[in-house]
Parts: sequence; C-alpha cells; structure tokens
Amino acid sequence: MLENIRLSFQGIWSHKMRSFLTMLGIIIGIAAIIAIVSTIQGTNEQIKRNLIGSGTNTVKIQLYRGNYPIDPTYEQLPSTIPVISQEVKQQIMDLEEVSAVTLYHQKQEYNTVYHVEKTLSGGKVAGIDTSYLSVFGYRIEKGRGFSPTDYRLARKVAMIDQVTADTLFDGEDPIGQTIEIKQEPFVIVGIIGLMDSFQPVIKTMQDYYTYMDTENAGLVLVPDACWPILYQFDEPQQVAVRAVSTDDMTQAGRKTAEILNMNAGLSTEDSKPSAGGDTDMDVEMEEVNAKEAVYDGAGDSTSNYQYRSEDLLEQAKQLQDLSNSTNQMLVWIASISLLVGGIGVMNIMLVSVTERTREIGLKKAIGAKKSRILWQFLTEAAVLTSLGGILGIGLGLVLAKFIASLNGTISVISLPAVIIAVAFSMVIGVVFGLLPSVKAANLNPIDALRYE
Repeated sequence: MLENIRLSFQGIWSHKMRSFLTMLGIIIGIAAIIAIVSTIQGTNEQIKRNLIGSGTNTVKIQLYRGNYPIDPTYEQLPSTIPVISQEVKQQIMDLEEVSAVTLYHQKQEYNTVYHVEKTLSGGKVAGIDTSYLSVFGYRIEKGRGFSPTDYRLARKVAMIDQVTADTLFDGEDPIGQTIEIKQEPFVIVGIIGLMDSFQPVIKTMQDYYTYMDTENAGLVLVPDACWPILYQFDEPQQVAVRAVSTDDMTQAGRKTAEILNMNAGLSTEDSKPSAGGDTDMDVEMEEVNAKEAVYDGAGDSTSNYQYRSEDLLEQAKQLQDLSNSTNQMLVWIASISLLVGGIGVMNIMLVSVTERTREIGLKKAIGAKKSRILWQFLTEAAVLTSLGGILGIGLGLVLAKFIASLNGTISVISLPAVIIAVAFSMVIGVVFGLLPSVKAANLNPIDALRYE
C-alpha cells in the first residue's frame, strides 16, 4: 500500500498541471459543501443567539388565557389566581434545571412616569424582588441597589436603566433626584445595565419584529413591597427563572409552569411551552376573546387560565427548520460539482492507463497479478481525489469565514462536514477510478508490450 501511495504521488507530481485541473472539480465541490454547511450552522446559531440574547438563559413564565398571554397593562388579572408564595418559589428553586428564580410585577406605562416636564412614554415599570437583577442579567452601574430596609419599610425608591435616565434627565445625574410614577414620588438610587449587552443581527423588518422587544423604551424598577402603592394588592406575579444551561431552558420553563399551575389549581394539560407560533389572526381572536371575558365578568373562571413558559429554543428550532429547508437544496446543487469532478477523475485515469500501457504490460510479464495493478490505479485515483478534498476543505473554511463576515453572522465550522468531505472525496476516487483500474488490470501483457 505504501509503495502504491508513493507511486501515486510520483505520477501526480510528474503531471502537476493536469492533476490540478483534474482535482479542480473536487476542490470546488468540497469547498462549496463545507461553506454552505458552515453558513447554515452559523445562521442557525445566530438565530439561537438572537432569541436567547447574551446567554443569561432566562425563561419567562406568564399567565395565559387560551393561547393569548395576559398583559396586566391592559387587562385585569383574575382575582381567583393566588399570589405565588415563598414555598412555591422554593419548589421551583429545587428543580435541577433551575439556578435562580424571581417573582415580579410588570406593566407598560404611557405618560405616567415623569420628571418635571419630561415623560417616559411606553416604558416598563416593574416591582421586583431581590433576585430580579441576577435572573435577568442586570448589574448596578451607578448608585446602589435596593436594601433589605427598602423592602421592609416599603421605601419609595427606584432604579432606572440608561434609556430612562437619558429620556427624563437629559445628561443630568439622576441619582438622588425624584421621579413620579402615577403621581407617587420615587427617589432614584441606582442606574442599571445589562452585564452582557447583546444586539441581535437585524437584516429585514421581519427580523426586527421577530427579535426586538420593547425593553429599549425604558425600564423603571421599584421594590415589590411598593407595588400596592401604585397598583392593586395581592396581584398575581410574573415569574422568570434562570436555567442552569441553554439546553435546560425548555425543561426549566415547562416544570416551573407545571408547579405554578398545580399551586393555582389550574389545568396542566396542554401546558406546553409557547413558541410564538400563533398566526396574527389567532392572536387577534384570542385577544378579543380574552378582553370580552374580562368585560363580561368571566375573567374570574380559572378554567380559562394557565401558566405557560416561553420556549425560545423551540421558536429558534422553527426558524432554523425554515432556513434549513431552503439551504439544504444548495447542498444538493453543490454536490453536482462533485459528480462532475468524479467524471473528470475517471477521464484522466483512463488517459493515464492508456499512457502507461507498456508499463502495465511489463509488470504483468514479470509476474504482477491483476489485483496489484488494480490496487495501484485505485490508490492513485483515491490519492488524487483526497488531495483535492484537502485543498477543498482549506478553500471551504476560507469561504465560510468570508461569507460570515460579509453577512455579519457567526462562522461555525462543522467538523462532521469536514470529515465526511474527506471520506466522500476518497469514495469518489475509488468509485470513478474503478473502471480505469479494471481496464488496466485486464490488459493482455503481450498486447500491452506491443502498444506504441
């Protein structure tokens, strides 16, 4: 075998240009496949990152009516849903997929948060517990957080993000200044920001509506003990958990929703995570039905309500499947060039057999067996295509990096695709080199020696 490989390299080197042109089809085919597969995986990873963000692994669990999440900004929460107790929170914390839990209230406000003559329109006001910042990946950038005394005495203090600071204070230092929320004064004690800021890659308007949310409209945090000052007492909280890992997000959300539903006496059937797959018409009809239920007094019936988690991984998978269905066709198209390259290998090996007819005749005359001749030419074909495969891998990696930088996406190199590409190129060499090799092995030594 080693002797056959040595002879193969010797034959390839003696006809460098011809060998390179023969390998060109294999090089282009392998490079195209690796670049396409890497681009597909990079796009899939980008979709996942766009939805999950900077990797906080946070899963929100909301109260639904049917398939429509209840928004406490516009709807009255049902009085029959109990407040989540610390015992229930501990049950969630005991889940192996969960590393942290927060219970919080949140509403979107228009023209109810202001400072002097400036108003925060469309921002969110949240009543938070001590775990909120860590679960959502926030840190104190200036000032301080809420102290145990703030919670115990229900002090009217607040933390804001930079968007709110810029909107209400226009460059002034907000620490120590007072804002009004629903005509109640709150003193700013801190400014928060995300630990790992992340901006999704937005290329189209569809991407914008898919990945962007309203957090950039401003955020105001107050201690949850102050929530009854602004809104009603005993209002059911929203829940968010931080999963141990990204892959645990689905299970963490599902199990948390089951615990909440059992605690509230709600049905756990069909409590699958929400992947945001409802059509606009479905959402619109659910919204109308939900609001009608509230107006008709039917909102107190717990049979219509259920806690569900948002399943970002499932939503990412749906978007990835949509992307893959198109991109996989490109892989098959690129594979055609491998077929063309294989035909080129067969052609050049037939030429090689013709050129070396006297050599074959001489080897057979001194006792070389058919199998020895067969394996010599098969090895040469396999070496030729393997070299093309290796060069194609190098070109494919460069193309993948270039395409990723051009599109502003992540470059993900698929190791299985690289291994399969090399193996596939060798198989092409064996398959398309088989006919010339058989022809060489079956040559009559006397006729071969007479060949001019």
